[in-house]
Amino acid sequence: MPTMLRSLATNSDSTLVIGTNMAGNNIAPGNSVFGKKVAGDGANRPSLKSVRVLVQRDWGFGAFRPLQEEAIECILAGRDSVVVLPTGGGKSLCFQAPACALDGLAVVVSPLISLMKDQVDALRAVGVAAAVYNSSLMRSERDAVVEAIRSDSLKLLYLAPESLLNENMMALLASVPLSLFAIDEAHCISSWGHDFRPEYRGLRQLKDRYAGIALHAYTATATGEVRRDIAEQLGLEDPVVLVGSFDRPNLRYRVERRSAGMEQIVEVADKHRAESGIVYCISRKEVEQTSAALNALGYNTAPYHAGLSGLERREHQEAFLQERIDIIVATVAFGMGIDKSNVRFVIHTGMPKSLEAYQQESGRAGRDGLEADCCLFFSSRDFHTWKRLMADSEEASQGAMESLHAIDQFCKSVSCRHRALVEHFGQSLERDNCGACDICLGQVEQVEEPLIIAQKILSCVARLQQQFGADYTAQVLVGSREKRILARGHDQISTHGILSEYAKTTIRDWIEQLVGQGCAVKTTEYNLVQLTEQGWQVLRGEHTPVLLKAVPKKLARLRRPGKVGSWDGVDRELFESLRSFRSQLAAEQGVPAYIVFGDASLRDMARRRPTSPESFLEVHGVGHKKLADYGEQFLAHIMERHNATDATTMGAEGESAAARRDCTKRD
Repeated sequence: MPTMLRSLATNSDSTLVIGTNMAGNNIAPGNSVFGKKVAGDGANRPSLKSVRVLVQRDWGFGAFRPLQEEAIECILAGRDSVVVLPTGGGKSLCFQAPACALDGLAVVVSPLISLMKDQVDALRAVGVAAAVYNSSLMRSERDAVVEAIRSDSLKLLYLAPESLLNENMMALLASVPLSLFAIDEAHCISSWGHDFRPEYRGLRQLKDRYAGIALHAYTATATGEVRRDIAEQLGLEDPVVLVGSFDRPNLRYRVERRSAGMEQIVEVADKHRAESGIVYCISRKEVEQTSAALNALGYNTAPYHAGLSGLERREHQEAFLQERIDIIVATVAFGMGIDKSNVRFVIHTGMPKSLEAYQQESGRAGRDGLEADCCLFFSSRDFHTWKRLMADSEEASQGAMESLHAIDQFCKSVSCRHRALVEHFGQSLERDNCGACDICLGQVEQVEEPLIIAQKILSCVARLQQQFGADYTAQVLVGSREKRILARGHDQISTHGILSEYAKTTIRDWIEQLVGQGCAVKTTEYNLVQLTEQGWQVLRGEHTPVLLKAVPKKLARLRRPGKVGSWDGVDRELFESLRSFRSQLAAEQGVPAYIVFGDASLRDMARRRPTSPESFLEVHGVGHKKLADYGEQFLAHIMERHNATDATTMGAEGESAAARRDCTKRD
């Protein structure tokens, strides 16, 4: 084992470590609060050090990411816990690693079949005995899993809530030694969460049925209210609550009004040619149209939505995971069940229904810790579309509407995107400039006289008696002579045409920015624009809002002072060759490409160029099982590419030398 351990904590400088119990008491790592004993504790209970050794050996990770160590300590001590880590923060390892070290079977509750399959495939790839039990299995396969449970030959068993709560399964689990229960996607248990699932409520009976077995809840998105509800609904006993930072510094956020349609999508996709990406659309129709349009432009995409058959959805998802297609175009029905680490961009062609949903959906980019782009293109119509959809599906609760208003404000905000997201979840951003969003990267800039422009807009609102919407107000400001404006005499008010030098779309955007900053509000079902107290302050010159104009810039590269870029020292040609080789192996084995190796591992290979099994083990994400399964093939491929490069270089040098000799003879 290398003496220098490689740190997984790519985001450690920005991770806010919060350890509390439900009473709100702070818990430091190693504090005696982790020392509560349960049945079976004692000298034989594994130590954190032994788990570290196991993680290095099997997963090839030399150190833990932020809060993983504390979460593992909870499991080793038999303490109930609620763990909130961002997508890509390594939640799965928090329960998978200690489960391998503890005696007995760990039961993992997960909501989607595809998610369970991916995690089980990944565990088996590193040599862990894991299985899934659900309706997708044939009878013989289910019987084999039951026998494995009875014979104590499994370390982790993945179940949906419905499968777990079946009386036969409950009785079977009661007859074998158990190490822990891990509830994945735990926000599904809370009606305050963005993805409430009633079947999760039945999990409360686990505490009564399996006394002494700790429960551990994991999620990527949970406000304080949701965290408290999770603990209450599961009946957790004085749980430790660990909340990581909601900031994902490797993600570059860009939010702008939807204007150019496909051009905005293509700009992002062009930057990531032959890389994996997700495009989210609100409606099924838009999914189909967008996928067809991208395919016509030469991109390799497939649609995914609830209107497709189950077989079609599985085929398209597998094609995406195995990198036979680059882009999946989907409704929000896609994504919760994937564990793909190398998604390099996520595009929303419309506003999501909540900031929690956006945090989770955009968070599917860059799960490997490498840089990725998250672009949100919104329209003012999106708010009303979601409101209608929620009403049709009876989702329009007070919490859901508050969440919808919050994402609407986020889209219209003129402050740092990273700061807005973390503050929504009750945290703060230490940096003044995140260096990874359109605001902080200077992709937008302020207008030169924001106060004067804002006063003209709000004055027009007042002179229209606050009885008209944003679009009509913009038409008056631009000087439109539409029949309805003339009929109402609004061509005679002093603000008619007062901003005629600007495009109507620009003025319309400024109105939305003023609404987003609390200078005006939209009221009634007709969205009438009305002034707030802050708006009257603007008119009196007592408050100056921020008004932005778009800057035609390409997405800037993320570069943090003092940080080594993820591409530094990487042989790009070797990396691309390794990607193709990985895809070929994955296709032969019928598994997602990242199950073989993630992009972070391939970049490290292309940086280190290992030539021996010992040096291959030093690559990020390479454990002994991966070395045994793939080491010989990848080492041979790297050596072959290296020799080919040397031969090409020597050939070029030889030709140059011959040319020099020839010139000398002629001279």
